[in-house]
Amino acid sequence: MTDENEPRPPGGTARFRPGKRLLPYPYNRDLSGVLRHLNRSRPEYRAKLANDPFTAAYLAAGMRLLERHLGPGAQGGPHGKPFLLSFLSQRTVADEVANNPRPFPRRGKPRSLRHVWKSQSDFVADLINFAVWEENYRPKYRRQRVANTKRLVKGPDFVHAVHEIAYEHTADGIETPSVRLALALMTSADGDVEVKRAISSMYEEYLGTWKELYADVLRERGLRLRPGLTLDDLANALSAATDGMILRAIGDPEADVVDHDGRRSLFGTVALAIVHSFLEPEGDESGLTLEEAVSARFDNGSR
Repeated sequence: MTDENEPRPPGGTARFRPGKRLLPYPYNRDLSGVLRHLNRSRPEYRAKLANDPFTAAYLAAGMRLLERHLGPGAQGGPHGKPFLLSFLSQRTVADEVANNPRPFPRRGKPRSLRHVWKSQSDFVADLINFAVWEENYRPKYRRQRVANTKRLVKGPDFVHAVHEIAYEHTADGIETPSVRLALALMTSADGDVEVKRAISSMYEEYLGTWKELYADVLRERGLRLRPGLTLDDLANALSAATDGMILRAIGDPEADVVDHDGRRSLFGTVALAIVHSFLEPEGDESGLTLEEAVSARFDNGSR
């Protein structure tokens, strides 16, 4: 006989199975648009499975494992070595379900997990999608977004705003397990198509919101991109700089790329350098590409 707490495929016709709405936020939300790698081919069955409490049970277990193994002060593997993704094995995730708080189901088995996600890669890909889902950061995300927009678009001290926001962004990234997971997977999941697709989707959604903000800044402050550069270039450059700073701070805390006492990070300096080199005042632009501007400054004396 199947235990009532064992995760199992959903039945019935309702999209939300009994108990779904009793789960804590955001597990009680509609996850059909978030979980994209479920072991179902038909959309209606994927929607049911996405919103089954037993699916949420595995997600909750995975999120705790992320916090435990990739959060600050994370546990190591044998001899203190990192686990990489071994801590998200099907057996480990299924066992962790037993530690779920009520009202989550608390009995998991690898075969039940495979019924929801066919492979570990599928589970990891959906765990990434869920971990970086904006619902996990509301209302903090919305408040922060509104405040950042106001400071960068119309604030009186743009430089100070950039330094403050850059520090907050870097410090949050260092502490956030989902960010650490995404950065780790970039180097360890080279041949995994599903995981790479999940990371790409994560960046597409994440950078989309920042590009909207950058466009507002350019419009309100009367700036334009240099010829040959696009908003995508600006967003990718700043994002890559952020990722690099977070990686360096995690791997080499003594490098002083983040100053918590002064609420500054090297990313703030790099961000200012990027926007200064990428942008020009509207109506007073030189018309030079970035390469031409650099050449004009550095090559004149050698001719």
